[in-house]
Amino acid sequence: MSAHTSERATLVRWEDPQVGLAQLPTLDGIDFMKKMTAGELPNAPIANHINMELTEVAHGLVAFQGMPDESHYNPIGMVHGGFVCTLLDSALGCAVHTTLPEGTGYTSIEIKTNFLRPVSADSGPLTCTGRVVKPGRRVAFAEGEIVDVNGKTVASATGSLLIFPLESAG
Repeated sequence: MSAHTSERATLVRWEDPQVGLAQLPTLDGIDFMKKMTAGELPNAPIANHINMELTEVAHGLVAFQGMPDESHYNPIGMVHGGFVCTLLDSALGCAVHTTLPEGTGYTSIEIKTNFLRPVSADSGPLTCTGRVVKPGRRVAFAEGEIVDVNGKTVASATGSLLIFPLESAG
């Protein structure tokens, strides 16, 4: 630790992801996401790691709230773009997940992010909304945006996601 800074720390706690993964093959995507929102299934560990919470789930749409803090800062004292991009990638993926039948998974193929305003700890809470633009059987397309505490758009993204059958656990 540098002599120029005071020590700061963050503690990340998460629940066992296997609890949710065990139910994943038996639930369609919207039911899985709604159970997460209701606290019946644990959040994805990444949500606890970067301080985001799933707040809204509908068919083809999700919203997260993210709270940036100085632990997310880059060297010039702004929230790192990776924090913003992670919120958007999560929203796009989860929006697509709400359209999928049971036994189906997804992964990001591509994401294009536009950073429109700088983000600091004072910008939060951030609201990140993702929506499906075009569902698909093999590839789905989604878009999203993040607005700050003042309702100003700080970033937007478009992405494509690969759809695939989950391997059976048996």
